[in-house]
Amino acid sequence: MARRRRGRSVDGVLVLDKPSGMTSNGALQRVKRLFDAAKAGHTGSLDPLATGVLPLCFGEATKFSQYVLDADKGYLSTFVFGIGTDTLDAEGVETARADASLVDTESLDKAMASLRGPISQIPPMYSALKRDGQPLYKLARAGIEVERKSRNVTIHHFELLAFRPGAVAQADVLIRCSKGTYVRSLAESLGAALNLPAHVSALRRDIAGPYSLAQAVTLDMLDACAAQGQDALDALLAPMDGPLDALPSVELGDSATYYLKQGQAVLVPNGPRNGMVRAYAASGLFLGIGEMLDDGRVTPRRLVVR
Repeated sequence: MARRRRGRSVDGVLVLDKPSGMTSNGALQRVKRLFDAAKAGHTGSLDPLATGVLPLCFGEATKFSQYVLDADKGYLSTFVFGIGTDTLDAEGVETARADASLVDTESLDKAMASLRGPISQIPPMYSALKRDGQPLYKLARAGIEVERKSRNVTIHHFELLAFRPGAVAQADVLIRCSKGTYVRSLAESLGAALNLPAHVSALRRDIAGPYSLAQAVTLDMLDACAAQGQDALDALLAPMDGPLDALPSVELGDSATYYLKQGQAVLVPNGPRNGMVRAYAASGLFLGIGEMLDDGRVTPRRLVVR
């Protein structure tokens, strides 16, 4: 007999403002316990040092979490020039030091310009990527360094917000980038363009796909709501179709809704000619995602179970 899953059936998305010093999975498990949710998952890890937007999907919303994982991200970060660390952030051990006194806003702007647009990055050893089933950070902690394949990412926007010169210089930057971008590696590359070691001392994600800090709630806010009961917590959940915000939507009549739920392709008058779409019943009820066929029908790909 299959083991019954513990917890409540909860559907929706919570946009968490993750605190520093906590892993993404640690934050997920804490929130999952507060909601007493049977099923939950996050949409891509933030470093323990990092804070900010961490969308958590509950129940049926987990079916669509990949869309947030694949979406563009935004960060506010502080880069330190003149000191390098093994983890490329402030939590690591110092590995290099050099005088950064000659860095100014002009040289920094020029170096940043070289890193805008499509670039290639080598993921840091201190990352959650796996080699033969083993996270790279575990190998790094054991003193083992392995070859990593470079990956192509895009830096859509890279702006200098503030600069503090000195032998150890600091720059506050705003970043808009494609999925899979390592901000720590970006700091290292910027340092290399200035012939200096560099690392990240602060990192805050302010955008993840359709979600921003304006929608985010803190753990303290969640604890306060939990004291009021489950209804107060559930009121914080965003709709489960939020991760699909970038997809076009189609509305189906009662008959088409019925047959789509049965797994059949149904005709969508004046619908998109191709691609994935969000499907809704005439009542506005979210049904799931489907794919448009050449003949104007939509075939179900991932439906919500209620």
